[in-house]
Amino acid sequence: MRVRVFYHDKCFDGACSASLFTRFHRECVAKGASYEYHGLVHRAGALFNEAEFTGDENAIVDFKYSASPKITWWFDHHQSAFLTPQDHENFQACLRDPVCSGRKFFDPTYTSCTSFLAFIGETKFGFDTKPVADLIHWANIVDGALYESPESAVEMAAPAMKLTLIIESTRDPEFIPKLIPLLTEMSLDDVLGQPFVASLLAPLLERHKQALELIRSRSEERDGTIFFDITDHPLEGFNKFIPYYLHPHATYSIGLSKSSFRTKVAVGSNPWTKADPAKMVNLAQVCERYGGGGHARVGAISFPPDHEEEARIAAAEIVAELRAKNPFKIN
Repeated sequence: MRVRVFYHDKCFDGACSASLFTRFHRECVAKGASYEYHGLVHRAGALFNEAEFTGDENAIVDFKYSASPKITWWFDHHQSAFLTPQDHENFQACLRDPVCSGRKFFDPTYTSCTSFLAFIGETKFGFDTKPVADLIHWANIVDGALYESPESAVEMAAPAMKLTLIIESTRDPEFIPKLIPLLTEMSLDDVLGQPFVASLLAPLLERHKQALELIRSRSEERDGTIFFDITDHPLEGFNKFIPYYLHPHATYSIGLSKSSFRTKVAVGSNPWTKADPAKMVNLAQVCERYGGGGHARVGAISFPPDHEEEARIAAAEIVAELRAKNPFKIN
Protein backbone atom coordinates (compact mmCIF):
# COMPACT_ATOMS: atom_id res chain seq x y z
CA MET A 1 0.00 0.00 0.00
CA ARG A 2 1.24 3.47 -0.96
CA VAL A 3 0.20 6.22 1.48
CA ARG A 4 0.60 9.94 0.74
CA VAL A 5 0.68 12.11 3.86
CA PHE A 6 -0.13 15.80 3.40
CA TYR A 7 0.91 17.98 6.33
CA HIS A 8 1.11 21.64 7.38
CA ASP A 9 4.46 22.62 5.89
CA LYS A 10 7.11 24.68 7.71
CA CYS A 11 5.43 23.84 11.01
CA PHE A 12 6.83 21.77 13.89
CA ASP A 13 3.39 20.37 14.78
CA GLY A 14 2.74 19.63 11.12
CA ALA A 15 5.95 17.61 10.82
CA CYS A 16 5.35 15.84 14.14
CA SER A 17 1.77 15.02 13.13
CA ALA A 18 2.95 13.52 9.84
CA SER A 19 5.55 11.43 11.65
CA LEU A 20 3.09 10.27 14.30
CA PHE A 21 0.49 9.40 11.67
CA THR A 22 3.08 7.29 9.86
CA ARG A 23 3.98 5.33 12.99
CA PHE A 24 0.32 4.93 13.97
CA HIS A 25 -0.72 3.80 10.48
CA ARG A 26 2.17 1.37 10.14
CA GLU A 27 1.55 -0.19 13.57
CA CYS A 28 -2.26 -0.21 13.61
CA VAL A 29 -3.51 -0.13 10.00
CA ALA A 30 -1.07 -1.41 7.36
CA LYS A 31 2.27 -2.85 8.47
CA GLY A 32 3.71 -3.12 4.96
CA ALA A 33 2.78 0.35 3.69
CA SER A 34 5.17 2.86 2.14
CA TYR A 35 4.85 6.57 2.88
CA GLU A 36 5.39 9.77 0.93
CA TYR A 37 5.15 13.31 2.30
CA HIS A 38 3.84 16.50 0.74
CA GLY A 39 3.76 19.88 2.52
CA LEU A 40 0.74 22.19 2.33
CA VAL A 41 0.87 25.93 2.95
CA HIS A 42 -1.76 28.57 3.52
CA ARG A 43 -1.76 30.82 0.50
CA ALA A 44 -4.20 32.91 -1.47
CA GLY A 45 -6.31 30.81 -3.84
CA ALA A 46 -6.69 27.03 -3.95
CA LEU A 47 -4.95 25.16 -1.12
CA PHE A 48 -5.21 21.70 -2.66
CA ASN A 49 -4.31 20.15 -5.99
CA GLU A 50 -6.46 17.05 -6.26
CA ALA A 51 -4.11 15.67 -8.90
CA GLU A 52 -1.61 15.13 -6.07
CA PHE A 53 -3.96 12.79 -4.15
CA THR A 54 -2.49 9.75 -5.89
CA GLY A 55 -1.91 7.35 -3.00
CA ASP A 56 -3.81 4.16 -2.30
CA GLU A 57 -4.62 6.14 0.82
CA ASN A 58 -4.22 9.93 1.21
CA ALA A 59 -4.03 11.58 4.62
CA ILE A 60 -4.14 15.25 5.64
CA VAL A 61 -2.84 16.20 9.10
CA ASP A 62 -2.77 19.59 10.82
CA PHE A 63 -4.35 21.34 7.85
CA LYS A 64 -7.73 22.41 6.51
CA TYR A 65 -10.38 19.96 5.40
CA SER A 66 -10.64 18.73 1.84
CA ALA A 67 -13.96 17.29 0.64
CA SER A 68 -12.19 15.22 -2.01
CA PRO A 69 -13.32 11.58 -1.89
CA LYS A 70 -9.67 10.67 -2.44
CA ILE A 71 -8.81 11.81 1.11
CA THR A 72 -9.11 8.77 3.35
CA TRP A 73 -7.70 10.18 6.63
CA TRP A 74 -7.95 13.68 8.16
CA PHE A 75 -6.90 15.04 11.54
CA ASP A 76 -7.06 18.73 12.49
CA HIS A 77 -7.41 20.94 15.56
CA HIS A 78 -7.67 24.45 14.05
CA GLN A 79 -10.79 26.48 14.73
CA SER A 80 -10.74 27.57 11.06
CA ALA A 81 -10.57 24.03 9.70
CA PHE A 82 -13.22 24.42 6.99
CA LEU A 83 -12.73 26.68 4.00
CA THR A 84 -16.45 26.85 3.17
CA PRO A 85 -19.80 25.92 4.77
CA GLN A 86 -20.04 23.20 2.12
CA ASP A 87 -16.81 21.63 3.41
CA HIS A 88 -18.23 21.59 6.92
CA GLU A 89 -21.44 20.00 5.65
CA ASN A 90 -19.38 17.38 3.82
CA PHE A 91 -17.54 16.55 7.05
CA GLN A 92 -20.81 16.29 8.99
CA ALA A 93 -22.12 13.90 6.33
CA CYS A 94 -18.89 11.93 6.64
CA LEU A 95 -19.52 11.48 10.36
CA ARG A 96 -22.77 9.70 9.51
CA ASP A 97 -20.98 7.36 7.10
CA PRO A 98 -19.83 4.20 8.93
CA VAL A 99 -16.62 3.98 6.86
CA CYS A 100 -15.64 7.64 6.60
CA SER A 101 -16.49 8.52 10.22
CA GLY A 102 -13.79 6.27 11.58
CA ARG A 103 -11.01 7.97 9.64
CA LYS A 104 -11.68 11.72 9.75
CA PHE A 105 -11.37 13.58 13.04
CA PHE A 106 -11.64 17.17 14.22
CA ASP A 107 -11.39 18.74 17.67
CA PRO A 108 -10.33 22.39 18.11
CA THR A 109 -9.91 21.97 21.87
CA TYR A 110 -6.58 20.16 21.46
CA THR A 111 -3.38 22.14 21.87
CA SER A 112 -1.60 20.37 19.01
CA CYS A 113 -2.65 18.11 16.17
CA THR A 114 0.05 15.70 17.36
CA SER A 115 -1.62 15.26 20.76
CA PHE A 116 -5.05 14.94 19.12
CA LEU A 117 -3.82 12.29 16.69
CA ALA A 118 -2.15 10.44 19.58
CA PHE A 119 -5.42 10.44 21.56
CA ILE A 120 -7.44 9.11 18.61
CA GLY A 121 -4.82 6.50 17.80
CA GLU A 122 -4.63 5.30 21.39
CA THR A 123 -8.34 5.29 22.26
CA LYS A 124 -9.81 4.09 18.95
CA PHE A 125 -7.05 1.90 17.49
CA GLY A 126 -4.95 0.75 20.47
CA PHE A 127 -1.87 2.72 19.36
CA ASP A 128 0.92 2.73 21.97
CA THR A 129 1.87 6.39 22.52
CA LYS A 130 4.38 5.84 25.35
CA PRO A 131 7.45 5.67 23.05
CA VAL A 132 6.52 9.05 21.52
CA ALA A 133 5.52 10.86 24.72
CA ASP A 134 8.38 13.36 24.47
CA LEU A 135 7.44 14.30 20.90
CA ILE A 136 3.82 14.86 21.95
CA HIS A 137 5.00 16.94 24.91
CA TRP A 138 7.08 19.26 22.73
CA ALA A 139 4.43 19.53 20.01
CA ASN A 140 2.07 20.85 22.68
CA ILE A 141 4.65 23.33 23.97
CA VAL A 142 5.58 24.62 20.51
CA ASP A 143 2.11 24.76 18.95
CA GLY A 144 0.42 25.94 22.14
CA ALA A 145 3.11 28.49 22.98
CA LEU A 146 3.37 26.92 26.43
CA TYR A 147 6.85 28.26 27.11
CA GLU A 148 7.87 29.38 30.57
CA SER A 149 8.89 32.82 29.31
CA PRO A 150 9.58 34.84 26.14
CA GLU A 151 13.27 34.13 26.71
CA SER A 152 12.77 30.35 26.52
CA ALA A 153 10.81 30.80 23.27
CA VAL A 154 13.29 33.16 21.58
CA GLU A 155 16.67 32.07 22.94
CA MET A 156 15.97 28.46 21.86
CA ALA A 157 18.06 26.34 24.20
CA ALA A 158 15.92 23.18 23.77
CA PRO A 159 16.43 20.82 20.78
CA ALA A 160 12.75 21.17 19.85
CA MET A 161 13.17 24.94 19.53
CA LYS A 162 16.21 24.55 17.28
CA LEU A 163 14.32 22.04 15.13
CA THR A 164 11.39 24.46 14.94
CA LEU A 165 13.73 27.16 13.68
CA ILE A 166 15.06 24.86 10.95
CA ILE A 167 11.61 23.55 9.96
CA GLU A 168 10.15 27.06 9.69
CA SER A 169 13.12 28.44 7.75
CA THR A 170 14.12 25.73 5.29
CA ARG A 171 13.66 26.37 1.58
CA ASP A 172 14.70 22.84 0.58
CA PRO A 173 11.51 20.94 -0.43
CA GLU A 174 13.22 17.62 0.34
CA PHE A 175 14.31 18.51 3.88
CA ILE A 176 11.10 18.09 5.90
CA PRO A 177 10.02 14.88 4.09
CA LYS A 178 13.46 13.47 4.98
CA LEU A 179 13.12 14.67 8.58
CA ILE A 180 9.57 13.44 9.24
CA PRO A 181 10.27 9.68 9.66
CA LEU A 182 13.06 10.38 12.16
CA LEU A 183 10.86 12.32 14.59
CA THR A 184 9.22 9.15 15.92
CA GLU A 185 12.30 6.92 15.53
CA MET A 186 14.82 8.79 17.71
CA SER A 187 15.06 11.49 20.34
CA LEU A 188 14.81 15.14 19.25
CA ASP A 189 18.39 15.66 20.38
CA ASP A 190 19.53 12.79 18.13
CA VAL A 191 17.46 14.16 15.24
CA LEU A 192 19.15 17.53 15.69
CA GLY A 193 22.52 15.78 15.57
CA GLN A 194 21.95 14.22 12.15
CA PRO A 195 24.46 15.76 9.71
CA PHE A 196 21.84 16.97 7.23
CA VAL A 197 20.07 18.76 10.13
CA ALA A 198 23.03 19.98 12.18
CA SER A 199 24.71 21.63 9.19
CA LEU A 200 21.77 24.05 8.84
CA LEU A 201 21.66 25.30 12.41
CA ALA A 202 24.52 27.82 12.69
CA PRO A 203 23.54 30.03 9.72
CA LEU A 204 19.89 29.93 10.77
CA LEU A 205 20.75 31.02 14.32
CA GLU A 206 22.62 33.97 12.82
CA ARG A 207 19.62 34.82 10.64
CA HIS A 208 17.39 34.53 13.71
CA LYS A 209 19.51 37.16 15.43
CA GLN A 210 19.21 39.41 12.39
CA ALA A 211 15.42 38.97 12.34
CA LEU A 212 15.28 39.86 16.01
CA GLU A 213 17.18 43.08 15.40
CA LEU A 214 15.08 43.89 12.32
CA ILE A 215 11.83 43.50 14.26
CA ARG A 216 13.31 45.48 17.14
CA SER A 217 13.95 48.39 14.76
CA ARG A 218 10.55 48.15 13.01
CA SER A 219 8.09 47.30 15.79
CA GLU A 220 5.94 49.80 17.65
CA GLU A 221 3.77 48.99 20.66
CA ARG A 222 0.80 51.22 21.43
CA ASP A 223 -2.41 50.56 23.37
CA GLY A 224 -1.29 46.99 24.03
CA THR A 225 -0.78 46.11 20.36
CA ILE A 226 2.49 45.71 18.45
CA PHE A 227 2.78 46.36 14.72
CA PHE A 228 5.72 45.85 12.37
CA ASP A 229 6.19 45.76 8.61
CA ILE A 230 9.21 43.88 7.25
CA THR A 231 7.94 43.25 3.72
CA ASP A 232 11.07 44.90 2.29
CA HIS A 233 13.18 42.13 3.89
CA PRO A 234 11.67 38.90 2.49
CA LEU A 235 11.86 36.03 4.97
CA GLU A 236 10.61 32.46 4.69
CA GLY A 237 9.81 32.59 8.39
CA PHE A 238 10.72 34.17 11.72
CA ASN A 239 10.21 33.39 15.38
CA LYS A 240 6.67 34.56 16.19
CA PHE A 241 7.55 35.24 19.84
CA ILE A 242 10.12 37.92 19.07
CA PRO A 243 7.52 40.74 19.36
CA TYR A 244 6.65 39.70 22.94
CA TYR A 245 10.32 39.24 23.83
CA LEU A 246 10.85 42.86 22.77
CA HIS A 247 7.53 44.22 24.14
CA PRO A 248 6.64 41.96 27.09
CA HIS A 249 3.68 44.07 28.26
CA ALA A 250 1.84 43.98 24.93
CA THR A 251 -1.32 41.90 24.46
CA TYR A 252 -1.44 41.53 20.64
CA SER A 253 0.99 41.56 17.73
CA ILE A 254 0.38 42.13 14.02
CA GLY A 255 3.29 41.48 11.66
CA LEU A 256 3.36 42.17 7.93
CA SER A 257 5.94 40.05 6.11
CA LYS A 258 6.73 38.65 2.69
CA SER A 259 8.12 35.34 1.46
CA SER A 260 8.58 33.73 -1.93
CA PHE A 261 4.95 32.57 -2.16
CA ARG A 262 2.85 35.05 -0.16
CA THR A 263 2.46 38.32 1.66
CA LYS A 264 1.39 37.43 5.18
CA VAL A 265 -0.42 39.20 7.98
CA ALA A 266 0.43 37.35 11.20
CA VAL A 267 -1.96 38.10 14.07
CA GLY A 268 -1.12 36.83 17.52
CA SER A 269 -1.60 37.32 21.24
CA ASN A 270 1.02 37.31 23.95
CA PRO A 271 1.11 33.85 25.61
CA TRP A 272 2.30 35.53 28.82
CA THR A 273 -0.29 38.32 28.92
CA LYS A 274 -2.01 39.15 32.20
CA ALA A 275 -5.18 40.13 30.34
CA ASP A 276 -8.48 38.53 31.31
CA PRO A 277 -9.09 35.71 28.76
CA ALA A 278 -12.77 36.64 28.69
CA LYS A 279 -11.84 40.06 27.30
CA MET A 280 -9.49 38.73 24.61
CA VAL A 281 -10.46 39.03 20.94
CA ASN A 282 -10.94 35.77 19.01
CA LEU A 283 -8.20 36.20 16.41
CA ALA A 284 -9.35 33.32 14.22
CA GLN A 285 -12.63 35.13 13.66
CA VAL A 286 -10.79 38.36 12.86
CA CYS A 287 -8.60 36.59 10.27
CA GLU A 288 -11.56 34.75 8.75
CA ARG A 289 -13.04 38.08 7.68
CA TYR A 290 -10.07 38.49 5.33
CA GLY A 291 -9.96 34.89 4.12
CA GLY A 292 -7.51 33.66 6.75
CA GLY A 293 -7.98 31.75 9.99
CA GLY A 294 -6.24 29.93 12.81
CA HIS A 295 -6.91 29.64 16.53
CA ALA A 296 -8.61 31.95 19.01
CA ARG A 297 -5.23 33.23 20.21
CA VAL A 298 -3.23 33.18 16.96
CA GLY A 299 -4.08 33.40 13.27
CA ALA A 300 -2.86 34.58 9.88
CA ILE A 301 -3.99 35.83 6.50
CA SER A 302 -2.21 34.99 3.25
CA PHE A 303 -2.26 37.28 0.21
CA PRO A 304 -0.55 36.78 -3.15
CA PRO A 305 3.05 38.05 -3.09
CA ASP A 306 2.19 41.09 -5.23
CA HIS A 307 -0.81 42.14 -3.11
CA GLU A 308 1.19 44.03 -0.51
CA GLU A 309 -1.14 47.03 -0.45
CA GLU A 310 -4.19 44.84 0.14
CA ALA A 311 -2.37 43.09 2.97
CA ARG A 312 -1.23 46.43 4.40
CA ILE A 313 -4.82 47.73 4.48
CA ALA A 314 -6.01 44.58 6.26
CA ALA A 315 -3.18 44.83 8.78
CA ALA A 316 -3.96 48.49 9.50
CA GLU A 317 -7.64 47.70 10.06
CA ILE A 318 -6.79 44.86 12.45
CA VAL A 319 -4.26 47.00 14.34
CA ALA A 320 -6.87 49.72 14.81
CA GLU A 321 -9.46 47.19 15.98
CA LEU A 322 -7.18 45.51 18.50
CA ARG A 323 -5.84 48.79 19.86
CA ALA A 324 -9.43 49.94 20.39
CA LYS A 325 -10.22 46.67 22.19
CA ASN A 326 -7.16 46.66 24.45
CA PRO A 327 -8.35 44.55 27.44
CA PHE A 328 -6.42 46.84 29.81
CA LYS A 329 -7.98 50.04 28.44
CA ILE A 330 -10.21 51.86 30.87
CA ASN A 331 -13.36 53.06 29.06
